[in-house]
Amino acid sequence: MPSHSALPLALTQGDPAGIGPDITLAAWLRRGELDLPPFLFLGDARILAARALQLGLTVPLQAADPAAACDVFQDALPVLQIDAGISVNAGEPQVATAKGTITAIEMAVSLSMSGRTSAVVTNPIAKSVLYDAGFGFPGHTEFLADLATRATGKPIMPVMLLAGPKLRAIPVTIHIPLKDVPQALTSDLIVETCRITDHDLRSRFGIAKPRLAVAGLNPHAGENGALGKEDDEIVRPAIDTLRAEGIDAFGPLPADTMFHDEARRRYDVAICMYHDQALIPAKALGFDDSVNVTLGLPFVRTSPDHGTAFGIAGKGIAKEDSLVAALRLANEISGKTGSNR
Repeated sequence: MPSHSALPLALTQGDPAGIGPDITLAAWLRRGELDLPPFLFLGDARILAARALQLGLTVPLQAADPAAACDVFQDALPVLQIDAGISVNAGEPQVATAKGTITAIEMAVSLSMSGRTSAVVTNPIAKSVLYDAGFGFPGHTEFLADLATRATGKPIMPVMLLAGPKLRAIPVTIHIPLKDVPQALTSDLIVETCRITDHDLRSRFGIAKPRLAVAGLNPHAGENGALGKEDDEIVRPAIDTLRAEGIDAFGPLPADTMFHDEARRRYDVAICMYHDQALIPAKALGFDDSVNVTLGLPFVRTSPDHGTAFGIAGKGIAKEDSLVAALRLANEISGKTGSNR
């Protein structure tokens, strides 16, 4: 049975028209069965109540602040009210809800950095909706890093980790078009990504000496330059630097042979060069129970590894497994020594 922090997790609403409300309600209903850590929902209670009615669920809601959330949790779902500003129908995203979605993220970060909640867990957002409202970041990861930078006055480099039961994978470049990856990829970026990964796997995941398998950018890791020079000129020098620092990084490895069962036993995390190189195997090996973790932040942040799924919102078929895994992992790693930088 997992130990629970004395503080609640801060769970953001995500896009209120998506499945965030569905999986939040479903997770709370299974709190005893799964021994879930207490969480405080940051969002509009009226949307939760309407979604529960639509889904035929009986979920008592209670207004609460972080100090009261743990006491409330067993009997009611504690909610820190953030008005959506408009009525919301499941599956029908609206730009007018963007302000509430962003406010929930900002408040979750503030509460966790001030020590009032133990970690941030984010429900899925719809980036296109936020873009239409003037949101200036590629996604959650970059926005969270900006919030941390503003709060600490220190530059923060976020690292996206997909953590599942069979694979941990990290993309060095994240939300950029594939055609821009070769120009964005540098030895310094690989080195810094791996330094943060090594640090956080030690301090937050309790891995004494993490093994980092570094993928090549090109097919067959460049085939000695025949299929591209980036692996010899960018990736390999980064690995040499990391090994000189005592970090157990090895490669560059052909990505097509990194993810079978035997290969995965040789490392603790796969360092991939671009988004899909990491996320395709991560989701193939653990679609329902993988967790998105942001490393490099001065607080713990996890998220379900899926999107808003507007097409199934309110229909009673959304699976809460990834949110449950995100709540569990946030509770686990926030309780480890050194989880706060």
